[in-house]
Amino acid sequence: MPIEDDDRPRRKITHDIGQDLSLLSVEELAERVTLLQSEITRLEEAATKKRASRDAANSVFKS
Repeated sequence: MPIEDDDRPRRKITHDIGQDLSLLSVEELAERVTLLQSEITRLEEAATKKRASRDAANSVFKS
């Protein structure tokens, strides 16, 4: 019995900065854009939390 494509586990999408994009389909490019946008959001949220922690520590030590 042949395995259907839907039954196979999906390969995790990864993207290397600067990688050759010529072999990717439009759908794969769209998936990568979504992945990178999510990662940007995650990075911005982490930076905001770290800034808040740093600012709180600075206010304690400057008082």
